[in-house]
Amino acid sequence: MRISGLILSCASLFAADWPQFRGPGGTGIAEEKNLPVEAGKDKNVVWKTEVPPGHSSPILAGSRIFLTAYEGERLLTICLDRATGKILWRRQAPRPRAEQMQKTNSPASPSPASDGNMVYVFFGDFGILAYGMDGEERWRLPLGPFNNANGHGSSPIVAGDLVVLICDQDTDGYLIALDKNTGRVRWKVDRPEVTRGYATPAIYQPKDGARQLLVPGAYQFISYDLKTGEKLWWVNGMAWQLKSVPLIDGDTVYVNAWETGGDFEKPPEVMTWEQLLLKHDANKDGKVTPDEAPPELKRWYIDNDLNRNGAIDERDWIFWRLHRTVENSISAIKVDGRGDLTGKVAWRYRKSLPNVPSPLLYKGTLFLVKDGGVATTLDPRTGEVYKQARLAGAIEQYWSSPVGGDGKVYMLSAACKLSVLKAEPRWEVLAMSDLDDECFATPAIADGGLYLRTRQWLYFFRNPR
Repeated sequence: MRISGLILSCASLFAADWPQFRGPGGTGIAEEKNLPVEAGKDKNVVWKTEVPPGHSSPILAGSRIFLTAYEGERLLTICLDRATGKILWRRQAPRPRAEQMQKTNSPASPSPASDGNMVYVFFGDFGILAYGMDGEERWRLPLGPFNNANGHGSSPIVAGDLVVLICDQDTDGYLIALDKNTGRVRWKVDRPEVTRGYATPAIYQPKDGARQLLVPGAYQFISYDLKTGEKLWWVNGMAWQLKSVPLIDGDTVYVNAWETGGDFEKPPEVMTWEQLLLKHDANKDGKVTPDEAPPELKRWYIDNDLNRNGAIDERDWIFWRLHRTVENSISAIKVDGRGDLTGKVAWRYRKSLPNVPSPLLYKGTLFLVKDGGVATTLDPRTGEVYKQARLAGAIEQYWSSPVGGDGKVYMLSAACKLSVLKAEPRWEVLAMSDLDDECFATPAIADGGLYLRTRQWLYFFRNPR
């Protein structure tokens, strides 16, 4: 079902694309003017189109909009006309399996990416597919199965002539780069330093040298040479299960890292592997089974038995120790050299951090939103708080990442409450709209308006012309 309102003039369309999750470079920022402050079911609606459910965010390339969805057991890629919202084509991906996932996830969570000629989609239950703008399949690459208890959330990006995807999981995680035209593997690097994660990478161009791929991961943030996959530098101390996109400003990189268990004031003492075996390995077989496990491991057993072999072994315990000793934070990293740059962290801020939403760096201010509708602005130079307060009327969970344009910041809650903030250090709420639905996707800003996906609809909001 499609409901159309005002059709935009062709001359005003497609001034800029939004080609991946969080738009150009993953920044979440668009150079648009006269963006709407209100966006209700009957307020500033240009068109809305009924779409199947899925958590992927809409992307825009040329005259097309792309998103992924699921319908029963079917995995779908959907293409819509950018001017009218009309569905132009739907393509079904193979689904050889239905992997375990968290109930708040979906089999269509990773967002598409496009270079303007093709669109690339990833489903954890199959792998990657590439389509032409006309819907013709160009290539496919099966991947997996994956060992990720919560399902996948990492989105592919296009970087030059490569399609890059993070495939972090509890065992055998890796980073892969494919030829965007053929799907051929250019390089693939293992990531034994990390466990499961859901982040999307970013591209960093240093003043001197080749472009780098910045990859947030559990416990370690890593930079790779984009052309070869060589590991260049890293920062330790990240939390478990990273989900955000890194932000880049000159030679400073900002990365958010929050997960349950990292908000302690003082890291608890955790036994070494040898101490654990001595105390709890009753049958002396070199591992700890559920009946031998200490109370804290019985409580978290499903998350700590990473290889699912029914026991805690040394690798499991190493990562458990990391989980219990790292601290949640948003960090400002000064990129300077190679190797271990943990000492190059300029500042860390540890309170009221987002879980899933990525931060937004807009107009010289860092904007954060966490569950409960707590919005925070930070000075990106020092990490000092400008303002922190709840978004009145929108105090539920947040999965969508904030986006900015026209001096406004848009924050969308899981209950589809859209708060529009004035983009200033001491922000104020300009308006709050209620779409009375369920929202996981991050909005796209383009064409003077906001493309916003709910569980049931894809909307385009724009001020009347």
